[in-house]
This record gives sequence, structure tokens and C-alpha cells, in this order.
Amino acid sequence: MTAPTSAETVVRSFLEHLARKETDAALALLDDEVVWRNTGLPAFEGKRVHAMLRDMEKRGVGFEVRWKHVAADGDTVLTDRTDVIGMGPWETSFSVRGTFEVRDGKIVLWDDAFSWLELLGSGVVGLARILTR
Repeated sequence: MTAPTSAETVVRSFLEHLARKETDAALALLDDEVVWRNTGLPAFEGKRVHAMLRDMEKRGVGFEVRWKHVAADGDTVLTDRTDVIGMGPWETSFSVRGTFEVRDGKIVLWDDAFSWLELLGSGVVGLARILTR
């Protein structure tokens, strides 16, 4: 496999590998000391990020990315997307604005911002769908 050449390609490839449950390929695009931040949560770093993504795969957590907009300026990539996270018949979808920093073909910063209210509301809707089937 040829290494991605642009920061935008690295970020797109990373999220698409996660969506296809190609965890090893996704992790290969993260720096060993990557920092992952999400709205209102503590930052996770390095091996902890790798372990969390592997755990998601083991638990059968599904992920889908729906691209809206992507903008890149050098090593910085901004994404506007909808993330869909699911487990079994339940899923939630919510808007995410991501900022990624890429150095030497690896993601060193993954910073996602989203509305907890939208995430929780969508999760409740997902639960209602299951209960009304």
C-alpha cells in the first residue's frame, strides 16, 4: 500500500478505514503520540488512543462517516461531517467539526467538536426506533 501524500488524504483515509473496520490501517495513520480531543472530555494520548480504537472494534461498535466539507491548508485539515456510531440495532448520528494536524504522513492531533445535545437526542431517537419495531 502506498502511503498517502497529502494531509487531506491522510485524514480521509483514516476515517474511511475506521468506517470499514480496518483498524490496523487506520492506526498506521496515527502518530505514536497522537492527541485525541472530543468536546467536554479529557484528551487521550498515544497508546491510549490506539487501545480505545481497538476496543471499539472488539466490542462491535460501528462507525460511518458522511462527508459534508473538507478544507486543508498545509498540514491542517478541517472536516465538517456527520458521524454515525452504532452497536447492534442502535445508532446515533451527529454533526462533527474536526481539526486534524498531520506531520510526516501521520495524524498528530485529532480534535472533534460536536453538540452533546444533538448526540444524546439522536441516541434517544435510535432507541425509540428499536422499541417501536
